[in-house]
Amino acid sequence: MLIRKYKEDDRSRILEILRLNTPAFFSPLEEKDLEYYLSNHADNFYVVEKDNKVVCCGGYNLADDPTIARISWDIVDPDYQGMGYGSELTNFRINKMKEIPGVKTISARTSQLAYKYYERFGFKVKEEIKDYWAPGFDLVRMDLE
Repeated sequence: MLIRKYKEDDRSRILEILRLNTPAFFSPLEEKDLEYYLSNHADNFYVVEKDNKVVCCGGYNLADDPTIARISWDIVDPDYQGMGYGSELTNFRINKMKEIPGVKTISARTSQLAYKYYERFGFKVKEEIKDYWAPGFDLVRMDLE
């Protein structure tokens, strides 16, 4: 397993992984959001490779409030879910965010379909907004302090 920075060559595979998780975890409406993110905010976006194949991805960014870092776009190929790749990448990013001077809170903005995943890392639910991402996809904001 290799964790490395995202490259533009990874884009089509990442979009494929998103589609493999739609509609189980993502709305079809979110694909354009991911494309925008990859074009404009992927400075801290990573992929996990297994046998030279990208099997999951995810990033992080600072919020407008520089004391808050946000986990973003966790996506794991369904064929590789439950094997620890997503957890390795999440721990990797949490450790990176903890190294940023001034960051006091790590936040995850997820859905009601995936929030239990973040609870395993100690995140606590702070806010819920119905149909935020798309109809049937609620926002669940969680923080790790």
